[in-house]
Amino acid sequence: MTPVTRQEVLGLYRKIFRIAKKWQSASGQIEETIQEKEYIKNEAKTLFKKNKNVTDPKLIKQCIEECEARIEIGLHYNIPYPRPIHLPPMGLAHKQGRTLRHQEKLRKISKPIYLKSHDEVS
Repeated sequence: MTPVTRQEVLGLYRKIFRIAKKWQSASGQIEETIQEKEYIKNEAKTLFKKNKNVTDPKLIKQCIEECEARIEIGLHYNIPYPRPIHLPPMGLAHKQGRTLRHQEKLRKISKPIYLKSHDEVS
């Protein structure tokens, strides 16, 4: 990891914890605010620890982009949890074969960047 990339990653980590410190839930309830603050901190710790040994520059860049996207979406909608996506069901594919593999590939490609790591951790 280059020093510039390292500083960028550490800056994102600090930014997330600053956001968590100032976080207010949309409902304004104290219990909900505390839960959401804890979620933000735990999610950041989990994902940063999971990706601490990543050395591929492209993968590091993808993780940074995902982090920035999740921060922006969370701040915009005032919801710390990943926003759900609605992909068409795979009911038309056979249980095995090329059609199923093709649909699984299309679903994987169409998944937004901010949900890539959420499914792996959850």
